[in-house]
Amino acid sequence: MSEIEVEAVDSADLTVDAGTAEYVLYGGKGGVGKTTMAAATGLASASDGTDTLVVSTDPAHSLSDTYETEVPTRPQRIRDDVPLYAVEIDPEDALERAGVFGGGGENPLGGMDAMLPGGEGDDGLEGMMPGADEAAAMQLLLRYMDDDRFERVVVDTAPTGHTLRLLELPDVLDSMMGRVMKLRQQFSGMMENLKGMMGGDTEGMGADLDELAARVERLRSVLRDPARTDFRIVMVPEEMSVFESKRLRSQLESQEIPVGTVVVNRVMEPLAEVTDAPEDAFVTPDLDSCEFCQRRWSVQQDALAEAQDLFRGTTVKRVPLFAEEVRGERMLRVVASCL
Repeated sequence: MSEIEVEAVDSADLTVDAGTAEYVLYGGKGGVGKTTMAAATGLASASDGTDTLVVSTDPAHSLSDTYETEVPTRPQRIRDDVPLYAVEIDPEDALERAGVFGGGGENPLGGMDAMLPGGEGDDGLEGMMPGADEAAAMQLLLRYMDDDRFERVVVDTAPTGHTLRLLELPDVLDSMMGRVMKLRQQFSGMMENLKGMMGGDTEGMGADLDELAARVERLRSVLRDPARTDFRIVMVPEEMSVFESKRLRSQLESQEIPVGTVVVNRVMEPLAEVTDAPEDAFVTPDLDSCEFCQRRWSVQQDALAEAQDLFRGTTVKRVPLFAEEVRGERMLRVVASCL
């Protein structure tokens, strides 16, 4: 691109709608651009002067590449000019910090399941238990979304299957904690003896459980409140992606989590049609003489029509297919202007 084009893109309006939710979560299948959307939204939010945290829960992190700066495993400010913070949740680091649910090995209860009826491997509990890394990641996400330092939290979630398990964890942990609390009551007279078995202070463990239970309940309330949370499904204009997005929305609705926005990424259309950014920031496909462009355009139009029909009544945003990789502030500005 020429210097004139770069300056034009840099002048693109970088704001978020006044009604943007306190919590914005981007979900969808792998490779559709969730990280790009989260990074752009976070940058735009912080550029308004809003203290914003961008969280990546995807084990295959790419937030650092998108921002072109190292994103740590603990929340840290990554820009001096705007209040933008970011964190990439690392499963191993999360396990070390997970407290009562972060016992060693593959068992998130740290040996507590051996105390339950039937001992280790009791079907009543084992069938409910999430993986240790997912439980630990949920605890950190709870902590960050509950952090008073941030006015807005933008979450780049893992691909669909992992995201659904993560969002189901409040119910899983709630059921699990109910059984643990019941066990505590049943064995209240034996707690002194159990201290030796547990290798720690059971009263402290109970306080940790109570605190986590309160956080789980707050998260459940937040995720189900459309005034506070906007879950945005990201898809590309292809039939399989539309199908996957429909399935994700259905599963979210079964958990009473409303979908506020659908983002269709990599649409082959002039940028000027969906944003105020200059048209020369985008390479328009040659639909007159390029057979490949014509065929891809036809596939995309069919998928777009299907998506518009399926998500009728939901805000649908379109982000064009760019000629260059979306990395760094200049391209994130262009994406933000589409959102």
